[in-house]
Amino acid sequence: MAPSKSDDRVIIFDTTLRDAEQSPGASLTLRDKLEIGHQLARLRVDVIEAGFPISSNEDFEAVQRVGLEVEGPAICALARVVPRDIDRAGEALRDAPRPRIHTFVGTSEAHLARQMHKSGSEVLDMAVKAVTQARGYAEDVEFSPMDATRAEFSYLAEIVQAAIEAGASTINIPDTVGYTVPEQFADLIRRLRGEVPNIDRAVISVHCHDDLGMAVSNSLASLQAGARQVECTLNGLGERAGNASLEEVVMALKTRADYFGLRTEVVAREILSTSRLVSRLMGIAVAPNKAIVGANAFAHSSGIHQDGVLKSRDTFEIMDPTEVGWEATSIVLTARSGRHALRHRLEELGYELDAERLDEIYERFLELADKKKEVFDEDLMAIVEDEFREDEGGRFALEYLHTVSGTGTVPSATVRIRVDGEERVQQSAWGDGPVDATYEAINQVTNTRAKVEEYSIQAITGGSQAMGEVTVRVSDGDLKTTGRGTSTDIIEASARAYVDAINRLELRRGRQVRLDQKAPDRAH
Repeated sequence: MAPSKSDDRVIIFDTTLRDAEQSPGASLTLRDKLEIGHQLARLRVDVIEAGFPISSNEDFEAVQRVGLEVEGPAICALARVVPRDIDRAGEALRDAPRPRIHTFVGTSEAHLARQMHKSGSEVLDMAVKAVTQARGYAEDVEFSPMDATRAEFSYLAEIVQAAIEAGASTINIPDTVGYTVPEQFADLIRRLRGEVPNIDRAVISVHCHDDLGMAVSNSLASLQAGARQVECTLNGLGERAGNASLEEVVMALKTRADYFGLRTEVVAREILSTSRLVSRLMGIAVAPNKAIVGANAFAHSSGIHQDGVLKSRDTFEIMDPTEVGWEATSIVLTARSGRHALRHRLEELGYELDAERLDEIYERFLELADKKKEVFDEDLMAIVEDEFREDEGGRFALEYLHTVSGTGTVPSATVRIRVDGEERVQQSAWGDGPVDATYEAINQVTNTRAKVEEYSIQAITGGSQAMGEVTVRVSDGDLKTTGRGTSTDIIEASARAYVDAINRLELRRGRQVRLDQKAPDRAH
């Protein structure tokens, strides 16, 4: 049932695992999705949209595993208004304790006439049949009239009414292309509430894209007009310019409760750790000036600001940074820090490690601490994630790397790689630079001709002694994947990233079973 006018609770529907993964360059393994899913449960979102099962076998498995293993939130699968989509979604969620099927279809003239080449009545019939079919798999069914903000209102109201009558308990109104503005969107929600006779039988949801930078504003305006579910992603990731940012919506409602009079069940102190996890696993950095979770969100450089904050924090801060996971004080980790201090900091970052794993992390921590004055949170997260990536296994593991380059010198590299856990193979190669030479030597050992599509380096922390993270996107025929590696040595980080990518290609090559029909386009 839809919330009453006096209901002040907002349902947070997180689509990081589905819509955010559609961000260009994003790539998540099954382990990545499960790790994010468990963290979203700690964040206490209400619904996790885990994927689009018909799109690939990997997405199907991810939805299935998240549905079985992540406790707390409802787990949602996306499906077009196509019978085989609904069946695939239902199969993926068959054993999930709290399943939701989310089915969608285009409703604007652009979608009806120019993409689907169907009449409004045909699409309405498809929507009703899809909702009815989905109800056979789950009591919790959501329907989205895609591109609703550009649809003719009379038709939009008609298809919403029909979907509710067929059994949809949530009606999501997507601003699929980020076209609307807050006042218009709020008016649309009010009109639907006033003119759709059975609207009180469903929760009104919104899904806003950020093409004009108004996704959060549109979402908040819709809540004021009576919507009670917001679909959003961590760090605002998603198609094109992204989606409404979860952390901004949640903290706007919390900070300005005096204005909105609304609340969520989200545990705000988990926001930062969730944001960082998503950023690292997606391979997409958070901008320093990003609200709530950016590195500068609670940083002050102006003398006037510093003076004011030191006298009274609220002179220049409207939120307490500790509310979202930032620390007012921190332990500075150096080479003189012991295992207890390291364990304490790792636990604060959300890592609980056994003694053996802590010893492994500690050795790598000491190696890094000997190279730089201070080890930061991002350094520790990089070390831990590197260790976890190595645990995933793979045919190839980098054991040794030596490069030579300089003015007047032909760049060369020698690598030794352990193959299948036993054989050690060493090769040397030349290239246009030390990274190119290293990749050529790795290619010779692994017998691969993977093509590097994108290559990026990011300093994890500041200063000349910073750890660097290399992200490399590679392709081999139709297969594409992303590898990551970290080190204070950029050449070593590059080698680790490339070996990681090749291992992922090997894994996908071995597991991929192509669908008989072309995979459908991603949606709203």
